[in-house]
Amino acid sequence: MENNFKMVAKTMFGFEEILAKELRKLGAINIEEGIRSVSFEGDKGFMYKANLCLRTAIKIVKPIHSFTVTSEEDLYKKIYAFDWSDYLSTETTFAIDTTINSETFTHSLYVSQKVKDAIVDKFRDTDGKRPDVDIKFPDIRINIHIQKDHCNVALDTSGRSLHQRGYKTATNIAPINEVLAAGLLLLSGWDGQCDFLDPMCGSGTILVEAAMIACNIPVNINRKEFAFEKWDDYDQDLFDKIVESSLSKTREFHFKIAGYDKAPSAIQKAQDNIENANLSDYIKVGQFNFFETEKTVETHLHILFNPPYGERLDIEMEEFYKNIGDTLKQHYAGTDAWLITSNLDALKHVGLRPSRKIKVFNSQLESKLVKYVMYAGSKKAKYNSEN
Repeated sequence: MENNFKMVAKTMFGFEEILAKELRKLGAINIEEGIRSVSFEGDKGFMYKANLCLRTAIKIVKPIHSFTVTSEEDLYKKIYAFDWSDYLSTETTFAIDTTINSETFTHSLYVSQKVKDAIVDKFRDTDGKRPDVDIKFPDIRINIHIQKDHCNVALDTSGRSLHQRGYKTATNIAPINEVLAAGLLLLSGWDGQCDFLDPMCGSGTILVEAAMIACNIPVNINRKEFAFEKWDDYDQDLFDKIVESSLSKTREFHFKIAGYDKAPSAIQKAQDNIENANLSDYIKVGQFNFFETEKTVETHLHILFNPPYGERLDIEMEEFYKNIGDTLKQHYAGTDAWLITSNLDALKHVGLRPSRKIKVFNSQLESKLVKYVMYAGSKKAKYNSEN
């Protein structure tokens, strides 16, 4: 059995705890939460499984080297001194991705250039030939992270960000990131045990992620490629077994997932993306204005949606958010309603008291995920019936 090694899964602010929970469920060991990241250990097969199944990971990297660094010359010398032959050859194409938070190093592209120079100079000096850089489709993608005076070198196991699931071909003006959608669903407690509604579904991202959670479908099953598939030690048979094993754990879903949007173009995009994800049997979308709808089921309903913030859409925000509150209050009794917004002023006009507020980020926008519990009957009557 192959030895375990350390990996780091990168994520969004506020998702560290739920990512750690995902990793525990998958079988990772030595899990440690960081800031926008969770480190863990597993073997090669687990690396494949983590990329395939983690809903809230943006990227998974495999650390291979770390050192303190004091200057550009010091960085060059220490990258040059490292034995790259275990990971690269003169026939291997590579690319460098750099993230920095340092007073000494202020330009990530310059750091990438320095690292590239050190690697190619090392091979030129030892082999008489240098490997080539390929920014778009490299065989190996090297991740450099400098925090103050500490440099971590890692191999990118994922390639393109893991939010690029492979099912989304069409988006709207303000699409929600797939990892963000999955994280919000998990934070809201969505587990597929009731009906679900996204009343402003746009291109359908929240709906697709909700169905994948409900059915326990590996979230990146539609993705065409991972970076590790180009590695010399890639094991196709092992990867096929991981895919087969993950698919064997899917489950049936016995409720309904629905999406509304008042724009016909959004509904068409949502239908296309749902079909691409092979989830048309589980999700139905329709052209409706949420403010003119009412709850269609007698049982409990879970709502999660991403209403306009006013960042890129011209809407009278105060009235819009007041209508959200009025619609929930008047027509959606027996519902847990969650929404995410960065427009905290407009949120005050919902006119309902949130039972939970969770700080998250939508891209660079600090946002709140809020929960409104819409009781069937008055809250007082519900309390009396339970006591």
